[in-house]
Amino acid sequence: MILSTINQGLLWAILGLGVYLTFRVLNFPDMTTEGSFPLGGAVAVTLITNGFSPIIATIAAFGVGCLAGLVTGLLYTKGKIPTLLAGILVMTSCNSIMLMIMGRANMGLLNNKRLQDYFSFLPSDIAPIALGVLAVAIVIAAMMYFLNTNLGQAFVATGDNDDMARSFGINTDNMELLGLVISNGIIGLAGGLISQSDGYADVNKGVGVIVIGLASIIIGEVFFANVTFLERLIAIVIGSIFYQGLIMLIIRLGFNTNYLKLFSAIILAICLMIPTLKEKFFKGVKLNASNR
Repeated sequence: MILSTINQGLLWAILGLGVYLTFRVLNFPDMTTEGSFPLGGAVAVTLITNGFSPIIATIAAFGVGCLAGLVTGLLYTKGKIPTLLAGILVMTSCNSIMLMIMGRANMGLLNNKRLQDYFSFLPSDIAPIALGVLAVAIVIAAMMYFLNTNLGQAFVATGDNDDMARSFGINTDNMELLGLVISNGIIGLAGGLISQSDGYADVNKGVGVIVIGLASIIIGEVFFANVTFLERLIAIVIGSIFYQGLIMLIIRLGFNTNYLKLFSAIILAICLMIPTLKEKFFKGVKLNASNR
């Protein structure tokens, strides 16, 4: 159970890393996540079942995620549609696109080679974890490289203060467009990897996934405050594993799995309240100390 939790936590951490780029760095509430995630899974599974290499299928999952983010970005930056509405429009349209791609609501990978099969030289319970570690390491390395370039710094500046960024000659529309493309590409990649891990793709697989991504971010921030950017990305991975552990604990305690989305929302709400509760607690402690 522990190894399974770590495996799931590593793969879902990639979703959290993608959400982090828009939610925290770009300060953009992007609902495209719930469309680009299952879309990546649908494309990956469809390609694999049609004889394509799992590596090609996984890269394609990243590509379609980028396309979904591009459409949202164009609707927002060029069409001047509000952020949330632009994401919802793309998220909704992705459902029909997945049905066109798969030809049905879900598709399995029975007897088809998956990406984790390339690690068959390792013990069966370690191979999925090895894939997860490799995937997370590649994504974090790519994000670190990008954000340390001039283009990446312009992207960060746009998220920090878009008015100031414009005053320095940065085209903030292009930065927002770029952020949505990269973010949803990573989210589509997560969808492709998780669908291969689960052995199937489903058009409803994206429902509520933004909560899972946010939970990884918030839990990581609660336990690892005031850290470097690299440490923050690693904290998201740890937060994702911790979150999957909580979900696994809920299942082991015998709760109805039909209510997992509710439990996920409750966990996220509690984690969001922890910083406020901590601040109030320490203020109360200081006030009592001063009164003495």
